[in-house]
Amino acid sequence: MDYITVSAKTLDDAITEALIQLGVTSDQLDYEVIEKGSPGFLGIGMKQAVIKARRKHEEPEVSELDELLKEEVKEETAKETEKEEKEPQKTADKPVREKKHKNKKKHEPKHEPEKAAEEKAEEVRKEIELAKVEDQTIEACEKFISDVMKAMNMENVKVTSSIDEEGALSINMEGPNMGILIGKRGQTLDSLQYLTNRVANKTQDGYVRVKLDTEDYRRRRKETLENLARNIAGKVKRTRRTVVLEPMNPYERRIIHSALQSDPAVSTHSEGEEPYRRVVVTLVRK
Repeated sequence: MDYITVSAKTLDDAITEALIQLGVTSDQLDYEVIEKGSPGFLGIGMKQAVIKARRKHEEPEVSELDELLKEEVKEETAKETEKEEKEPQKTADKPVREKKHKNKKKHEPKHEPEKAAEEKAEEVRKEIELAKVEDQTIEACEKFISDVMKAMNMENVKVTSSIDEEGALSINMEGPNMGILIGKRGQTLDSLQYLTNRVANKTQDGYVRVKLDTEDYRRRRKETLENLARNIAGKVKRTRRTVVLEPMNPYERRIIHSALQSDPAVSTHSEGEEPYRRVVVTLVRK
C-alpha cells in the first residue's frame, strides 16, 4: 500500500489522523516522521507535524477489527452505567432490529437517536430563511478574517467571497501553509467559521450563514469520511463485528450516518459525551 501524507498540530494528532484515514489501530500503522512540528509562541509561528503513513503489510485485514472489537467491548461495558443513554437508536423503519433489542435478556446500553436528531436539525437549518447578504457584511467578515490572519503572521492569505446557491456567504482563503488554518480535523477552521458567523450576524438584520473553506478542505474531508464509512461497513459485514470509530464532531458524525443510512445491512448510532462522542457501526442481524 502506498504511503499517505498527514499533517496536524502535533505529532500525536498526525498519527491519530492517519489511523482514522487508514482505518487501522496503532500497532498496525507504519509511519515516518517528516516534520516533528513546533508550537511556536501563543500559536504564532507554529509549524505542523507531518508524517508519511501506511498500513503494515504483514498484518492480515481481519486483525484490525480484532483490536477494534476489544475496544468496542470496553466501551459497551462502560456505557451501561451512563444515565443519559436512555433511547434506543433504531426507528420503525427497521423493526427486526427493534425486536431484537426487546427480546434481549441482558441489559445493554441504550443510545440516543442522534442520526434522526441531527438530520432533523439539518432540516430546520435549511428551512431558516437566509437574509440577503449586504455589502457591509461581506466587508466586515473579510476584514475580520484578514485581521486574524495578520495576528497569526499569515499576511499573504487571499480572501475571496461569493454568495452560494443557498444564499450563504461563502468565503475561501488561499495562501501558503494553510494546514495551520485548518487544524486537527478542521477544528481551527470550524472555530474561525463560527466567529465569522457571529461577526456577520452582528453587522446586519436577519440571519446570515457564513461558510469558510481553504484548499477545498470541506469537500476533501467529506469524501474521506464517506470512504471511511463504506470501508468500515464492509468490514462489519465481513466479520459480523461492531466497529467503534474515533471521536468526531457532530458535522463529521452526520456524514458517517448519512453515508450508511441507505445500507440495510448495517446500522449506526453515536455514544459518549462531547468532545469524545463517536459513531458505532453495527451489523443488522436478521
